[in-house]
Amino acid sequence: MIDVYSWAAPNGHKVQILMEELGISYRLIPVDITRGAQHEPGYLAINPNARIPAIVDHVPHDGGEPLAVFESGAVMLYLADKEKRFVPVDPRQRAEVLQWLFWQVGGLGPMMGQAQHFFRYAPARIPYAIERYQHEARRLLRVLDQRLAGRDYICGDYSIADMACFPWVRIHRLTGLTLCDFANVQAWYGRVRSRPAVGRGLDLLRDRWVDVATSAEAKQHLFRTE
Repeated sequence: MIDVYSWAAPNGHKVQILMEELGISYRLIPVDITRGAQHEPGYLAINPNARIPAIVDHVPHDGGEPLAVFESGAVMLYLADKEKRFVPVDPRQRAEVLQWLFWQVGGLGPMMGQAQHFFRYAPARIPYAIERYQHEARRLLRVLDQRLAGRDYICGDYSIADMACFPWVRIHRLTGLTLCDFANVQAWYGRVRSRPAVGRGLDLLRDRWVDVATSAEAKQHLFRTE
């Protein structure tokens, strides 16, 4: 059994989608980041970075003690490797998928997240910050659009790279951006969104979603700096 600690947010959606695609047994444990649950000692013992998602695999391959894994990219790679699905075995193909997984973790996610923050959540509108992150997010969408030219999915076959990128592209409207100039991304988005497992993954914890833009408590727990 695998415990999945998550919340209704893009990084949580990444792992929720993967779990649904894998079709393996798991227990979903909500971590209400809008109420500060990510800072509780019990969760910090699993994820010292106080972010979602994280997992605890109670039956790891080595047969040892339960294994905790945090950081969404690491979680996805661990699960895909364990189940031998959605990540290639061939070294060249595997390297290709990992490049795009890490591209999302190090680029698309952070830039879309910052664009969303300054566009929707910052207490004062700072034009420089909004324009800076929107520009970089738009650049990354252009990179993805070029990559998808002539491809149904980012690395040919559907993989963890697509599952990782999808939830962050999904929030584009919350960043003030549009996909109108990215026809390949739009087509890819539709293909991914139409997968039943993707719909199921997005629906998990949907009833727990909080609009951070209208919740002072959520902002305090999400954006505090200590």
